[in-house]
Amino acid sequence: MTNSLPTLRATIAGDRLSIARLAAGLALLLGAMLLTGCATVANPDPRDPLESYNRSMTNFNEQVDAMVLKPVATAYKEVTPAPVRTGVSNFFGNLGDVWSFVNNVLQLRGEAAASSFMRVNVNTFMGLGGLLDIASELGIDRYKQDFGLTLGRWGVGTGPYLVLPILGPSTVRDTFALPVDMKGNVVSYVDPVSARNSLYALRAVEVRSNLLRAGSVLDSAALDKYSFTRDVYLQVRSHAGDAQNADGKDDGGSSNGVLPEEPAR
Repeated sequence: MTNSLPTLRATIAGDRLSIARLAAGLALLLGAMLLTGCATVANPDPRDPLESYNRSMTNFNEQVDAMVLKPVATAYKEVTPAPVRTGVSNFFGNLGDVWSFVNNVLQLRGEAAASSFMRVNVNTFMGLGGLLDIASELGIDRYKQDFGLTLGRWGVGTGPYLVLPILGPSTVRDTFALPVDMKGNVVSYVDPVSARNSLYALRAVEVRSNLLRAGSVLDSAALDKYSFTRDVYLQVRSHAGDAQNADGKDDGGSSNGVLPEEPAR
């Protein structure tokens, strides 16, 4: 047993070194793609100065999606009964309402914060931990918010369009807000790690399955899917942080600057 400890430590050290090298390699690759993008676009859209890089990353994400995410999401949708999928969507939606409540408070949106607070309590205690969306049936609106939208509320512009590896469309503002959003995700505090990772994976599959039909419509309708996605994303996110209406009431809606997800079916 004692003799095996140095070997185990060496293995762990080797794994960490490999991970560090992989991370460094990915950083160099992304940096090279970024520089290439800046150099090859003659007249980029002012909102999208990194268009060449973004298109390359979009192609990479689409390949990953086609090979991994879409097949898994399709199998999930075909195998899992609709009531179960709805329960999963409701469960993660309830967790999301917790972070939405925090951001609505930070944005001083009283009505939206109260609505988010009531939704969490009603669905958690009356909806079997969030599996049932009792709050929506009672007419309590959902005001989805994140920290990127909170920054927008207080005057921080979206910045240039930016496509992230795997995560997809974003902006410079939303990318800088991403670590805060990750800390605000209730799932990040689940222990043990194996259970936490399982919830992350289930959430990713659930979100992708909800977008299957919307993706098919986009593929058939958009002449340039990249430009269409970029324009819609920037338009929706730019509405974040709008001031309250002139009558003093919150200008909230069900989307509030967030791209809506297709309901589970």
